[in-house]
Amino acid sequence: MDIIFNPPVNEENQYIQLLVGELRARGYRIHPLDTIFSSRKHFKSINVVHLNWFENVDDSSFFVALRSFMRKLLVLSVIHWSGKRLVWTLHNRVSHEKGLAFFSRTLTRLLVRWSHRIVIHSRQSEEILAAYGAEALKKAVYVPHPHFIGVYGDVCPAPPRDNERLELLFTGMVKPYKNLELLVDVVSTFGDRVRLTIAGKALDDAYQKEISDRAQRARNVVWLPYFVPDGEVAALLAGADVIVLPYDLSSSLNSGTAILAFSYKKTVICPEIGTISDLGSHRDDTFHYRYHTDEQHRAALAAQIERAVALKQRDSIALETKGDRLYAYVADQHNVQKAGAILDKVYQL
Repeated sequence: MDIIFNPPVNEENQYIQLLVGELRARGYRIHPLDTIFSSRKHFKSINVVHLNWFENVDDSSFFVALRSFMRKLLVLSVIHWSGKRLVWTLHNRVSHEKGLAFFSRTLTRLLVRWSHRIVIHSRQSEEILAAYGAEALKKAVYVPHPHFIGVYGDVCPAPPRDNERLELLFTGMVKPYKNLELLVDVVSTFGDRVRLTIAGKALDDAYQKEISDRAQRARNVVWLPYFVPDGEVAALLAGADVIVLPYDLSSSLNSGTAILAFSYKKTVICPEIGTISDLGSHRDDTFHYRYHTDEQHRAALAAQIERAVALKQRDSIALETKGDRLYAYVADQHNVQKAGAILDKVYQL
């Protein structure tokens, strides 16, 4: 079967490679969205269009956003009126791009209305779809977010340490919704008891300078301001006690980075986004929290870091034990073959 899976390639996100690889192994011929109008024959050959993050619009300026929105609106309308089967994955509560949100909201409403099936990776997503009505909720199909076990090599042993300092790691694109400013400020209050490593490329030069200046003032923060090569990911994770992800609850829903942490036997400090809520009893193997205001977020994050510090001092292998249990959980519940089998059924309906 010929399908559009968009984007079909993302060198900075192995989630795409995992799913595309599994679908190809099942016999699907994957095409990028940009080719859909390349010829009448090709357009007619496409049976399914599966879109990821299609609602996101570049909001760097009004005219850039308008152009992006109009192009996407045209493509979406043609797909809909041609009768092709449309599948959309709901990744976020709302787009992380806060400026000119009207464009993203409009595309989201159309995706909800026109999709034949909506893939969700967490049960919290059902609450979001329910707000659009009962018909939208009926379209939801749960597909486990594939784990990353072995994707970046084997789990590396932790390096030897001669102190009880808690080693925190944030990794991923450095963007405002991930609350790095708040994280650096909170970590700075712990002094020598905690060290934070930030590993990731910043959104732009201005934001890189802002985070760099804060990190330098904090004294217990190290920033590696670049995209971490695949061959270095396992060692980077091995050097951390805990992965810390202080995401914005108003937009965040799923976290591939949390799944990555579990895939390499690490626990996380993270708000109760969908990925964390879905852990069931294994939620207690993470340091999870809720908040409503920035001040509550600051206090809750500090409290969970304090818990992790105390736990490491009380029991030197307790954090490793949490990571081991989370690894076993995702190995069983989040394998890519299970995700591929569900998508196969979705496409065949």
